[in-house]
Amino acid sequence: KSFQASNAKKKTWASHNNMEPVHWRTMRKPSIHQTVAEIIEPITQEENIELVDVEYKKVGKTWALRIYIDKNLGVTLDDCQRISRQVEDLIEVHEVIADPYVLEVSSPGLDRPLKKERDFIRNKEKRVQVKSFSPINDKKQRIGTVQDFKNGILYLKDTDGIQEIPLENIAQAKLAIEL
Repeated sequence: KSFQASNAKKKTWASHNNMEPVHWRTMRKPSIHQTVAEIIEPITQEENIELVDVEYKKVGKTWALRIYIDKNLGVTLDDCQRISRQVEDLIEVHEVIADPYVLEVSSPGLDRPLKKERDFIRNKEKRVQVKSFSPINDKKQRIGTVQDFKNGILYLKDTDGIQEIPLENIAQAKLAIEL
């Protein structure tokens, strides 16, 4: 389920403390996806919806802002539309994105990313695929069962035994889909 909206507005200049205009690209700010996540997290919490991930990527000639949400009984099209409208308003008010973009709000699907401690805890005893930034016992990619997650460390049982993988070393993790 997903919902798309388009924003064709464009802004290239910003004023900083009523001084001379400063080109927005030269201003030091947190990344767009981080800023959007911080702005919309209170909305998703109020709606009892989990903010799974936020992506801001160039797709063809335009930018796409993708927001992945989830909830216990699954996400409905109504949820996506409601969050989309609220997000669009907040992005406008906070002037987060200057370039035209397409907003997509959807469920993360079966291959949802596992990024936070609660993601790994929720998937305890399930098989996951983990890619690491640096090798763990000579391997950067592992498939195994989540044994535990404590103090920022994923305990993953694979064919080589129990691997201890620090969260900051996890480049990508998702459920291993078995057919």
